[in-house]
Amino acid sequence: MPPGTGWPDDPAAPDTPVARTPAQVRRLAAGVGLEELDARVSVCAACPRLVTWREGVARDKRASFATEPYWGRPIAGWGARDPRVLIVGLAPAANGGNRTGRIFTGDRSGDWLFASLHRVGLATRSTSTHAADGQQLVDTRMVATVRCAPPLNKPTTEERDTCAPWLDAELRLVAGSVRMVVALGSFGWAAALNAFGRVGWEVPRPRPRFGHGAEAVIRGPEHEVTLLGSYHPSQQNTFTGRLTEPMLDEVLGRAAAAARIPGRPSYPNRQRKSP
Repeated sequence: MPPGTGWPDDPAAPDTPVARTPAQVRRLAAGVGLEELDARVSVCAACPRLVTWREGVARDKRASFATEPYWGRPIAGWGARDPRVLIVGLAPAANGGNRTGRIFTGDRSGDWLFASLHRVGLATRSTSTHAADGQQLVDTRMVATVRCAPPLNKPTTEERDTCAPWLDAELRLVAGSVRMVVALGSFGWAAALNAFGRVGWEVPRPRPRFGHGAEAVIRGPEHEVTLLGSYHPSQQNTFTGRLTEPMLDEVLGRAAAAARIPGRPSYPNRQRKSP
C-alpha cells in the first residue's frame, strides 16, 4: 500500500524519506519527533529479504484474506504518545500486522493480547481486527523489535541490528513517561534490555534471565522502569497451555497496576474475577 493513498492512520506521505541502507536508517531515525519517526519507519526498505517477503505476501495473499487489501509495509509503533506501559514484541505477522497495518492486529496472537489488555484496562476493546476498528490503548504503546514481517517469524541478526535504530529512537522519545515495560518472549526481553542500554540507561549486570513473570529494574537519568517478562502469546504457547489467559492477565495486570496514573478513573474491567 503506497503511502498517502488513504489507508487508515497511515503515518506517511508520498514524500516521506525512505531508508534503503543501514546507514540511512541510522540517519533518518535521528532527531525527529514521534509522528515523523512513525512515518519513516512505515516506509523503510533497508532489508532486501524482508521487503521481498512482506510485499510477496501482500501480493499473493492467504486464501482466507484474498479479497482484502494488504498493508505490506513496515509497522510503526502504535498507542499512546506518552505511555506509562510499553509492550515490546518481536515482529509483525505476515498475515496479521503485515495485512492490517497495525502491530498485533488481525492474528491469533493479537486476539489473545488485546483480550487480555482489555481485561486489565489497558485497551478500550477486547478485539483488534483492522486499522479503523476504533481500538485504542490506554496509557500504553506497542512496538516491534523488527518492523517488517520476517519469513518463518525469524529475522536474521543483521536485520535485527539494521532495525535497531528505529527502536532506540522511539525509546528515547517515550521513555520519559514509561514506568513499566512488558517484553513478549525472550527476543523482546533481550531487545528491551539492549535498547535501554544503547540509549544510556543502567541495565542490570549480569543481564537478568527471561522467564514468564521475570522482573528487572532499569535505571534512567531521572527515574527507573520495571521490565516484566511474559511468554509470547503465540499459537505454539497458547495451544499447548504454556501460556494461559490468567498467566497473561497476571503480567499485564501487574504492569497496569504499577503504572496507573494518580487520579485516573478506574475501569470496570480492570480487575479480573478469579476463575
